[in-house]
Amino acid sequence: MTKHAYLIIAHNEWGLLQTLLDCIDDARNDIFVHIDAKVKQLPELKACNAGLQIIEERIDVHWGDWTVCEAEYALFRVAAKGEYAYYHLLSGVDLPLKSQDWIHDFCARNEGKEFIGFSHYDGLDEEIRRKVGYQHIFPGDFKNRSSVKRLLRAAFIRLQMLCGYRRNRKVDFRKGTQWVSVTDGFVRELIAQESYCKTLFNHTFCPDEIYKQTVCWNSPFRENIFDPDNEGHGCMRAIGWKDGQLYDWSRAEMDYLCNCDAMFARKFNSRDMDFIGDIVKFSERK
Repeated sequence: MTKHAYLIIAHNEWGLLQTLLDCIDDARNDIFVHIDAKVKQLPELKACNAGLQIIEERIDVHWGDWTVCEAEYALFRVAAKGEYAYYHLLSGVDLPLKSQDWIHDFCARNEGKEFIGFSHYDGLDEEIRRKVGYQHIFPGDFKNRSSVKRLLRAAFIRLQMLCGYRRNRKVDFRKGTQWVSVTDGFVRELIAQESYCKTLFNHTFCPDEIYKQTVCWNSPFRENIFDPDNEGHGCMRAIGWKDGQLYDWSRAEMDYLCNCDAMFARKFNSRDMDFIGDIVKFSERK
């Protein structure tokens, strides 16, 4: 039996997380869940057919910081103690849009392909340069609305620009969505490069959107990218971006979600569980 590993990063919405687990609760899967260290009371989660493990290493995750990548690496390391055809990295508020039969069949037909999304838009090079080309101070505090810290961070980046400083000039960075479905070989490549990536991306901004794409692009796995030209199709995910902001899917987008080719969709909320139920019923029929 060719098994898949589902790697899930979660910090809230436990009911929705259990719905996701129910959707992927299949004997062909093992499920690994990272729950943010800030969560004091662990939720009760269950799976009847798939293996389910809430991993012991729990990272205090801060948005925009390397700690997001640390949580991913914690999942990759535990899951890679086994061997899986594919490792699907999801958040706890994602849902599949296809059945497990469909996903396993699709991955088998595209065996060896890396489902990693690569961004393409005006201003991308400048965005990457600003995120990883300079030292960012207070890296665990990007969401802090303190005007002092924001001003100090911006001033320090400005100073580096004025001085002509730029780090990692020779690295060919690439960017895309954090959420991927990748092979065992690529997961082991990521693990082998963990120390290098930690040094490369320490004190950068949103490295979770850059380190996997950069490792892949600068390795032999680049030849196996499923679709390097279309970010959503490349990772086989429907992600609710609008005007540069990530928003929750709602019933208004039901037709789109039912007709797109993505394996998974990000992201949902529990405010309309009837809508969530309809998404689940639809995915089970695919």
